[in-house]
Amino acid sequence: MMKVLMVNGSPHKDGCTYTALSEAASALNEEGIETDFYWIGNKPIGGCIGCFQCVNKKQCVFDDKVNEFTQLAAEYDGFIFGSPVYYSGMNGSLMSFMDRVFFSASAQEPHPFRFKPAAAVVSARRAGTTSALDQMNKYFLHQQMPIATSRYWNMVHGNTPEEVKQDEEGLQIMRYLGRNMAWLLKLKAAGEKESVPFPRQEMERKSTNFIR
Repeated sequence: MMKVLMVNGSPHKDGCTYTALSEAASALNEEGIETDFYWIGNKPIGGCIGCFQCVNKKQCVFDDKVNEFTQLAAEYDGFIFGSPVYYSGMNGSLMSFMDRVFFSASAQEPHPFRFKPAAAVVSARRAGTTSALDQMNKYFLHQQMPIATSRYWNMVHGNTPEEVKQDEEGLQIMRYLGRNMAWLLKLKAAGEKESVPFPRQEMERKSTNFIR
C-alpha cells in the first residue's frame, strides 16, 4: 500500500498546522493511501553550514532529526510538509530542517525524494501564507518532485486549532489536496506497472557560476 508522510514543522505538536495536515491525511486515507505523521519537535535545529561533507558521508554531518527523517523518507511514496507562518515565511526550525534534508539528500542514491509527489501547507492567523508557500515549494522543484495541487492555495487560517476547524474553506482545500495527491500517486503506480520509465538523468551535473 502506498504511504504519505505528513511532516509537522510546527513547534506545537497538536496545533493549527497539525489540524490542517490531519484534514489532508483523512482525505488520503479515504482514497486508500496510508499516512503517518513526523513531528520535527520543538528543540533547536541548526542550519546548513555549507561544509559539503554530506557529499562523502551520504548524510548530514550533524546527526540529528535531519538524518533520522531522510532515512525514513525512503519508505514513503509522497510527502506533505506543514508550517506555521510567523513572519511571511515558514518557521525557522522547519527552514533549517528542510535546507539540510534536501541538500544532504541530493548526494544519496537511491534518491529518497526524486519523482515522489509533495506538497506544502501553511497555517496563519491572518496573512503571509502565499510567500511561505512559494518558499516551501522551491525545495520540491529542486528535487524533481511533482507538486500536488488543491483548488486554491494550501492554507488554513486561525489562531487556535478550534479556529482552524471553523475555516470551512481552508479545510476543504486540505481535502482537495489529499484527494489530488492520492490521484497523482495512483497515476504514478499505474505508470510503473506499464513500465513507463522515469525521465533520463544526466550523469554530470552542470554548475555555472555568474562570477568567474
